[in-house]
Amino acid sequence: MYRAPVEEISFTLKHVAGLKAAIEEGAFGDLGEDLADAILQEAGRFATEEVTPLREIGDRHGAVLKDAAVTTPPGWKELYARWREGGWNALQAPEEFGGQGLPAMLGVAVLEMWNSASIAFGLGPMLTMGAVEAVEKHASEALKHTYLEKLVSGEWMGTMNLTEPQAGSDLNALRARAERAGDGTYRIFGQKIFITYGEHDFTDNIVHLVLARLPDAPAGTRGISLFLVPKFLVNEDGSLGARNDLFCSGLEHKLGIHASPTCTMIFGDGFAEGREPGAVGWLIGEENRGLACMFTMMNNARLAVGIQGVAVAEAAFQKALAYANERRQGKAASYSGEGMAPIVHHPDVQRTLLSMKTLTQAARAICYSCAHAADRARAGGERAQYWQERVNLLTPVAKAFSTDVGVDVASLGVQVHGGMGFIEETGAAALLRDARIAPIYEGTNGIQAIDLLTRKLPLDGGEHIGGYIAELGGIVSDVRSSNLPGFGRSANALDDALDDFSNATRHLQKLLANGRMDEALAGATPYLRLFALAAGGAYLARAALADGDEERQALCRFFAENLLGETRPLRESIVEGAASVGVAGKALISD
Repeated sequence: MYRAPVEEISFTLKHVAGLKAAIEEGAFGDLGEDLADAILQEAGRFATEEVTPLREIGDRHGAVLKDAAVTTPPGWKELYARWREGGWNALQAPEEFGGQGLPAMLGVAVLEMWNSASIAFGLGPMLTMGAVEAVEKHASEALKHTYLEKLVSGEWMGTMNLTEPQAGSDLNALRARAERAGDGTYRIFGQKIFITYGEHDFTDNIVHLVLARLPDAPAGTRGISLFLVPKFLVNEDGSLGARNDLFCSGLEHKLGIHASPTCTMIFGDGFAEGREPGAVGWLIGEENRGLACMFTMMNNARLAVGIQGVAVAEAAFQKALAYANERRQGKAASYSGEGMAPIVHHPDVQRTLLSMKTLTQAARAICYSCAHAADRARAGGERAQYWQERVNLLTPVAKAFSTDVGVDVASLGVQVHGGMGFIEETGAAALLRDARIAPIYEGTNGIQAIDLLTRKLPLDGGEHIGGYIAELGGIVSDVRSSNLPGFGRSANALDDALDDFSNATRHLQKLLANGRMDEALAGATPYLRLFALAAGGAYLARAALADGDEERQALCRFFAENLLGETRPLRESIVEGAASVGVAGKALISD
């Protein structure tokens, strides 16, 4: 059973990502370490004691659609009510609308706990939080007045409606249409697929954020507008009015996250009786500028999905470690007891578990550091642009590497369980099934790698990535000068990884400058992984330096001496592998 690792989460926030220093500087107002710890402790209790016990029920029962209404698994509606009453939905939201205005670092940390306990549960609130930010930053004052307070409290939930059958990652292909109604509202028509929590029984109203095109819109993404389309219209006094012309026509039957309803949504099909067809919507932002508004929600969601990867990896590691301490097989030199040894005594199992643990901690550090940069950017001041560039740089890495880690660690967890891992009753397989979606949604990991390469490397003329590598190098210098024997050969291994990172970066920048885009793109995915391994290793070193703990030194050493060797072949793939991709790739293309 998952138990929230509150102490590890708190340590990473404070000593690796920068929360302690930010609090001491007064960056977060009255927030002190005691309050931060109290929030984490209570979140950990709720995740452990209330969410985790319903994970298996959710996986087995799933969400059910009948007569356009979705029923969530037994106990889930009541769980959400308790979660909302605890104020968790309002943690990061603006105080003006009933939120607590706490830093993103804390929001990301508690989000990890909800998702470790159950990704299917954590998904719905995650999207509501993104909707709050999109509405708060881009909507009219009237829309904010009508919707924000109830979205912030969690009394209503929000969704994100982008994908259509013919338009997945390529939003140029969107066909959903919007028509001006002449009274300041719009009528929305079309179909959206893969809409998470598009219909459910958690709340009385659901606020959909929908991308659609106006009749006179320019072609491509420049012609997309964003609309707020509620399930129920809202009366002037804030009460719910008539049902809007939208409904859920189907639920997807998925590999994992069974309790999360993944809906096909139909807008403007005449579902609402007594009215002309067309779902009533209100423009968010400006006409034909909707993608910029939606990206406010999507960028936050990408970090949140990265945290889902960390979360499932943590749950998988805990489950595998517990099983390895119970399961007995064979003899082991380190075991002095009678009979067969618990498999945790076997070196190969130890290597597997240590790989799981250190990859999880590296991914967590990257995600928390991204959240720290977001807090610093939001605080404003003369360094705000610098911190925003750091957010931009780390977001694709946090999303892609952490979700890959989630899948890899969950798969290793099945392996530790052996044959029982392939049997559903252990729960190891369910974690792997749940993890597999995270590298796909909110922009596939391939798209994240392309984004990192083409948009983030050029930040500040390429100077920002250079400064970041230098910062990591400073950590490695501290390891070398510490002379702590527990680090072993960590400093050399970390130096080699940063050298691979730096050389690969310069090579790709040169290709981009010379217009050799296909050659650069062939190395995008290995480059993102190289980036993350080098950064993750440095963050593990920072953690070990923070308190001189021998166990943390040992974990850093394991990662450096056993996993960082991957950076050299990754660099070689980036620098030398493009030609083979081009030549061999031709054989895959059919006319």
